[in-house]
Amino acid sequence: MKLRWGWTCLLLLCISMATWAQKEELDDEEEAQVEDGDVDIEADSGESTEADANVSFQVTYKTPVPTGEVYFTATFDDEYLSKWEVEPLKENKVPGDLGLVLKSRAKHHAIAALLNRPFVFKDKPLIVQYEVNFQNGIDCGGAYIKLLSDSEDLDLDQFHDRTPYSIMFGPDKCGEDYKLHFIFRHKNPLNGDVEEKHSKRADVDLKKIYTDKKTHLYTLFLNPDNSYEIFVDQSSVSRGSLLTDVVPPVNPPKEVDDPKDSKPEDWDERAKIPDPEAVKPDDWDEDAPAKVPDPDAVKPDGWLDDEPEFVSEPTAEKPDDWDEEMDGEWEAPQVPNPACSAAPGCGEWKLPMINNPQYKGKWKAPLIDNPNYQGVWSPRKIANPDYFEDLHPFSMESFRAVGLELWSMTSDIYFDNFIITSEKEVADRWAADSWGLKKLVASANEPGVLSQLALAAEERPWLWVVYILTVGLPIGLAVLFCWPKVCPDPTEEIPFNTQNKTNTLPTHMHN
Repeated sequence: MKLRWGWTCLLLLCISMATWAQKEELDDEEEAQVEDGDVDIEADSGESTEADANVSFQVTYKTPVPTGEVYFTATFDDEYLSKWEVEPLKENKVPGDLGLVLKSRAKHHAIAALLNRPFVFKDKPLIVQYEVNFQNGIDCGGAYIKLLSDSEDLDLDQFHDRTPYSIMFGPDKCGEDYKLHFIFRHKNPLNGDVEEKHSKRADVDLKKIYTDKKTHLYTLFLNPDNSYEIFVDQSSVSRGSLLTDVVPPVNPPKEVDDPKDSKPEDWDERAKIPDPEAVKPDDWDEDAPAKVPDPDAVKPDGWLDDEPEFVSEPTAEKPDDWDEEMDGEWEAPQVPNPACSAAPGCGEWKLPMINNPQYKGKWKAPLIDNPNYQGVWSPRKIANPDYFEDLHPFSMESFRAVGLELWSMTSDIYFDNFIITSEKEVADRWAADSWGLKKLVASANEPGVLSQLALAAEERPWLWVVYILTVGLPIGLAVLFCWPKVCPDPTEEIPFNTQNKTNTLPTHMHN
């Protein structure tokens, strides 16, 4: 019975593992679905095609067309730019689809384009969306965009890191710090100073989007009610308010510390003080050493008192270029004395030091609560002379260009399908017609469950044992339950064996 319960537990474990594997496969299939996308797919028939070798099926690509009002779009399907390359993805290509690729590493890059018309922050939301693929991973660098402010001196030919922008948005990574920036520049209504405001960090772990070498979709929603939300692959990763969820805050505090206030000289901040009535005990010896020789120690037998611990290396020779006037008298380097290797020690033996049981150290009076304690001093508050209240930070400076101003230690960062609009339906349709196709191709090219298990076992050979047990246990359990042990029928007659003493009749009887 115990054996059967053990097999039953193992069977339940195997069923759980199989269920998990099936769930992973179903999740992959669900990710391959694209909403609102009209895609023509033809299964491979063994005939050669012009598609990339790693595409297992043919996707009919058409340059996405905005279905509503937009301020800017860029697909790079028919453009050439001299400082950047316009080319397809390295992996999971969609035939006919091109993107803007940052090709060099450890250099600054800048490129920009004008919008169809400036975006003015009034009563319509702002939606910014684009794709990024870190084709070689990313060590240190960014892939964020800047929405360049609509200033009179805006010159895209002179676009650089100090060109004023209204919003900066997108991924950035250096070391193990994975960020998704949303920064807007707020203008102080009192003095005109401009200060960057940073949104809070994403609510999820972003590491995967920097390392999986897949195309990811970044979307920023900014609403006239000052709310914002950030999406990665159409899943929300951060949301908040421009009034309460940015650093530093848009509005300064109403009160500030008085810079002219100073702490009084007699202000007592000490919470504890030495007890003034405490007296050092008469037997307290402040001069007793912390360590004393161990009186119970005994010199080990065989200790070589007359042998030095180190001796001059016998084979050492003075260098030919040694100048005793400049370098001093030459001495051979010291090496451990070989005579000491078999002995417990060499040289003068001394008693080892131990902690002094009589050591008490410097006497100090115990601490008590300070009866004059006044607390930690802080300056008084006064009205903030620089206070203002801006309840509509959404109404930031309008912008009329979008640009990439980047520095990266990794090359081949792929950008594609930029769109700026005020209509969510337009952005969603644009994503379905562009990023949705890339996602569909990448999902179709993902290895199946068996292939993934084999790849995992190549990195972790011990997984083969798990696989064998997972397959073998159900077979063993089936054999165990379908062919149980055959027990003899108790009604069946047992043959009489005259040679077996246990079956013989007694040889004598009592009358």
